[in-house]
Amino acid sequence: MMEERVVALLKEAKMTLSAAESCTGGLLSKRITDVSGASAVFPGGAVTYAIEAKIRILGVDAELLAQKGAVCPEVARQMAYGIRRLLGTDIGIGITGLAGPNGDGSAAKVGDVYIGFAAPEGAYVMELHSPIGRDAVRALACDRALEILCTYLQNRESFFPNM
Repeated sequence: MMEERVVALLKEAKMTLSAAESCTGGLLSKRITDVSGASAVFPGGAVTYAIEAKIRILGVDAELLAQKGAVCPEVARQMAYGIRRLLGTDIGIGITGLAGPNGDGSAAKVGDVYIGFAAPEGAYVMELHSPIGRDAVRALACDRALEILCTYLQNRESFFPNM
């Protein structure tokens, strides 16, 4: 399982990870903490489902949220930096999106997800546009976040130039 690989790679690299989750509702954190020994590299995370939680807990810019809504690359990036700062970890992941089945009145479409990744060397955001059903969108977002982590941890020197 990818989460086992991520925990092993984090231990090998002597790095820590935290996660800020919105549309995944803690699923990524659950998958990571299902791995025995994950507490050595994963001190915690935050489910910031509401806009106000993103502002108060993670420090996401309120003006950005008012202008673009919660489902955009900039918010994902700020979530990743915010959780990294809040918990003092090496790596932060921020996931925001619209899993469905209904829209939220914004420009975002069901299946739009943004995964923010923040590490000492920089930041990266992955976009997903997969209207495949609520549970499948959430699972896909977690899978992609774990893939980003594996790729980074296996190729730290060359990760950001390729993004």
